[in-house]
Amino acid sequence: MKNNRREFLQKAGLLATATGLASALPASVSAAPSPQGKPVVTASANEAVAVTTSGKVRGYIRNGIYTFKGIPYGANTAGKNRFMPPVKPEPWAGVKDCLVYGPISPQKINTGWSQQEYGFLYQWVDGYQNEDCLRLNVWSQGINDGKKRPVMFWIHGGGFFSGSSQEHPSYDGENLSKLGDVVVVSINHRLNIFGYLDLADYGSQFASSANVGMLDIVASLEWVRDNIGNFGGDKDNVTIFGQSGGGTKVITLMAMPSAKGLFHRAISQSNSIVQVATHEYATQITAIVLTELGISKENIDKIQEVSPLQLLAALAVAEKKMGGAVPSGVGRSGLQPVVDGRILPAHPFDPTASAISAHIPFMVGTTRNEASASIDNAPLENLDEEGLKKSFSDKYGANGESFYKVIRKVHPDVKPVEILSFLSAQNPMAYLQAERKVAQNAAPVYLYMFAWHTPVLDGRPRSFHCSEIPFAFANTNRCENYTGDSAEARKLANQMAMAWISFARTGNPNHNGLPKWPSFNEQKGAMMIFNNQSTVRVDPDHEARELLQRIFYNKEV
Repeated sequence: MKNNRREFLQKAGLLATATGLASALPASVSAAPSPQGKPVVTASANEAVAVTTSGKVRGYIRNGIYTFKGIPYGANTAGKNRFMPPVKPEPWAGVKDCLVYGPISPQKINTGWSQQEYGFLYQWVDGYQNEDCLRLNVWSQGINDGKKRPVMFWIHGGGFFSGSSQEHPSYDGENLSKLGDVVVVSINHRLNIFGYLDLADYGSQFASSANVGMLDIVASLEWVRDNIGNFGGDKDNVTIFGQSGGGTKVITLMAMPSAKGLFHRAISQSNSIVQVATHEYATQITAIVLTELGISKENIDKIQEVSPLQLLAALAVAEKKMGGAVPSGVGRSGLQPVVDGRILPAHPFDPTASAISAHIPFMVGTTRNEASASIDNAPLENLDEEGLKKSFSDKYGANGESFYKVIRKVHPDVKPVEILSFLSAQNPMAYLQAERKVAQNAAPVYLYMFAWHTPVLDGRPRSFHCSEIPFAFANTNRCENYTGDSAEARKLANQMAMAWISFARTGNPNHNGLPKWPSFNEQKGAMMIFNNQSTVRVDPDHEARELLQRIFYNKEV
């Protein structure tokens, strides 16, 4: 979630326009020192030691939560393992220190810091890059205690090309673990050219290369199955959840035979597609990459020898030559999982939800202002109605005026700049996924929208893409640049985090601190609107949602 922020807005056509719970988080969730003068952090040779199938690992204890970072769940993916399915790590002797986050998948340098307001909001933790990136992190209230706590398995965003398990403070699992007595797991996996380059036409040894990034996630779920009991977790109650690209990885796992049985509930936050790539599309990118590297089918094995920087540079050339066009039948531009008929038999939610996960309870939703246009562009707040109309005409041509009228009718009272923030695929795709999942008549489905506006930066970001994450993790105190860390933010964080926890525990997000939240099965279009006063509404953006679905899914424009 870094370089793609700018890309996200450009694709939405926005930048061009500029020419019974307590009212606050319980004390146990704060980062305050523990009572009786005990240290907040304990790290020693003999505490926080757990056994894995590869060997013993040592973590530390912070505010009563056992914390392990950078545990290997797979071997180094460099050299002969590059573009290959993951393999288990070599066992180690003694106790491995797992005190700091592990390497992240090689990726583009984060240029987001050049945009001051984005840098202020997100406060990225960039980490260090290395192909030995198959690492995971665990937070738990107890280890080796025989308890079976629900497991909440987080998958980071950043599309399929950037990000990591540590990239933002909101991903820290301590508060969520403490609030709900759950085990939180987060992972790194291969991205971009390392995880999704389709080399299947260049040698049978590379038959899986287009999907090895997803196979990494399956391997990490297998690690959870085999090891999480020693970390106080229940292998038979695992909830996968992720945001943006992480949400898309969630729905992709729901369509993968190899992932079946490894998770039991799924939450997808702000994902924007129902399709991934076709082999035909993916191999166009591959051909450009190989030409740039001077590699052919005859010497294809050399691709395992070139440096990561060379691979990333070749990918950058391919992306430029391909442009941002998204052909019919493809979810998004660029490298991504590929429907290969084997690892991924079909698109995740197209034309239907996958039967592989029909029995899995599903929660899906968005933020209200996914495409917030005036972050790092304060003058855009002064956009007038004529400027808004022009932005529609510039983007949608002859359809611009009719599109403007539909969306303005649904949202008559908001500023013109806020209309721009609604022009994203997330809302219609969430609704479409809910419809298709309910059609299976096999598991409950819950739809939500996060509508709380941040007060920071004069409120201009509104409920921007990613703004719900600190609330779902009960991390408003760790992400004060998002939230202001006000009492109202903490109250809403309690509501949301408990909904996520309740869903992980039972498959139903309802709890005493929220109004009754009907499932989409019970009432089509029912949507929990998370705000200072959370309410349930039924398909509140109906006409605009249907229009945006035609634009982003049917690609009528």
